[in-house]
Order: sequence, then C-alpha cells, then structure tokens
Amino acid sequence: MLKGISPAISPSLLKAMAEMGHGDEIVVSDAHFPAHTFNANVIRADGVGAEAILAGMIPLFELDAYATPVVMMAAVPGDSLDPKVEESYRQALGYRGEIERMERYAFYERAKKAFAVVITGQTAKYGNVILKKGVTP
Repeated sequence: MLKGISPAISPSLLKAMAEMGHGDEIVVSDAHFPAHTFNANVIRADGVGAEAILAGMIPLFELDAYATPVVMMAAVPGDSLDPKVEESYRQALGYRGEIERMERYAFYERAKKAFAVVITGQTAKYGNVILKKGVTP
C-alpha cells in the first residue's frame, strides 16, 4: 500500500498512468467491453466499480484542458442511457464539463488507439468512458 493512493488503483494501473503523456487516452470500461479485442494493453480490475477506479485515478491524473477530456459511448438507436451512470462518473471525477458522446463503433475505433483499457466490474450498460490526459500544472 502507498499512502494517498486509493487501493482501487492497482500497480499496473498506476504504472500505465505514469507512462502516459499529455493527449494520451485511457478507457475505463464496463465488464462487458471487448477490451482484449481492441487493445493489447488491458488492465483487469474485476469486481472493482468504475466509480472507485475513476475516483482513485483523478487525484493522480490531470484531465486535458485543451480538448474534451471525457468521452462516453452513446446509446445504440432504439436503446436508452441510464443518466445515473454519467452522473456517478461525473461525481467520481469531480467533473462538470462537457462529455462527448460517441457512437458505439467509433468508440471502439478510438479504444484501439488508447494507451490502455481498464476493465472494471461495472455492469451498467454504456458504462464505458475515455479519459484524455492533460499536462500537470
């Protein structure tokens, strides 16, 4: 254990965040996300809620100030989003800015270019979020 670092943040995730540069992106996915299909750098956080991961990351991770730093998957036409998911992520991140919504397959393409994908225990539909790293002030 390290002081001041959430126990939800594994050594693998801490290493990935430290290695990321500004503009790099990380996907925090729900348990259903096909992470291994889209990215070679997959970090498992089975059983840990996405909110706990996000809340543990944000004190250590500066969000990008020059682009929309939070991206979530949009609902497939005919399906609906649970607004509680977005609100719980906003609360975990302490973020009130714009959240970009991205079509499912476009989100998958973006996940392919992400630095890493963290698979959480989140079971809510559309519980996937991309964070863009900024420059530490």
